[in-house]
Amino acid sequence: MDVRRLEVLLELSRAGSMRAVADVTGTTTSGVSQAIAALAREVGTPLVEPDGRRVRLTPAGRRLADHAVTILAAVEAARLDLDPTSEPAGVLRVAGFASAIRRSLLPVVDELRGAHPGIEVRIHEYEPLEAFDLLARDEVDLALVYDYDLAPAQWRDDHVVAPLWQVEWGVGVPTRDRRLGLADLADRDWIVNSRHTADEQALRTLASRAGFAPRVVHRIDSLELVDELVLAGRGVGLLPRGRTTRRGVSVLRLRDPAVALRAYAVTRRGRAGWPPLRAVTDRLVPRERGTGGSGEST
Repeated sequence: MDVRRLEVLLELSRAGSMRAVADVTGTTTSGVSQAIAALAREVGTPLVEPDGRRVRLTPAGRRLADHAVTILAAVEAARLDLDPTSEPAGVLRVAGFASAIRRSLLPVVDELRGAHPGIEVRIHEYEPLEAFDLLARDEVDLALVYDYDLAPAQWRDDHVVAPLWQVEWGVGVPTRDRRLGLADLADRDWIVNSRHTADEQALRTLASRAGFAPRVVHRIDSLELVDELVLAGRGVGLLPRGRTTRRGVSVLRLRDPAVALRAYAVTRRGRAGWPPLRAVTDRLVPRERGTGGSGEST
């Protein structure tokens, strides 16, 4: 159904005459009549009937006019939702890893409560591979992801990628081993992420340069659990420097090469003009540009 014809029908239900509708819409009585006739053909039933020298809506016409109230309101809401100049409002779905949510997103959400209360941000914790899949299926609008400089992410053609920040990583070991080098850890069991492949790729690159192949035994998502395993002597693994670890755990600095985790905000091409998304990304990216240094991750 043509939305403009629905508008004419709704005005007719309110004004009661085609002349009055023509005056309101700035058209002619003939134009109003033609619009109603075309709408009747679209829905397959008469919408008006003679009433002396005037017309009145048929029962079907009245029901369609009732529907038109809801339909036209929804169309207007959609127009405002997509209008880049309108007040941002709507549900924004974000998938991201824990540190990016804490460090980057939550301050923005707090700020939006006052600046744009019509935006509802729904947060889902996911590792990058999971977030990319959700983004591709349009189940989220924004993905906060990471890679390592030794294991760069593979971006899709429709990804729009904005760098946020980066953090130096090292190897978490029991504090008694804090003076060892990477090659000294060749015979240890290693811990890698259970839901992302980037840290294992970075580890294998590091180990190859140090002359050994790491024996990956544990796959753990939680950094706190990695701390526990390291403390218990069950293995060693990559951990961010500058983060507060468990007492008894130290993070060795890696050199030649160093390792950096890099965080990004990723959207799909063509989505950036949606006001709620733009309101978040405009605050998210400038907030993080130029920052770096220490901070926890994953």
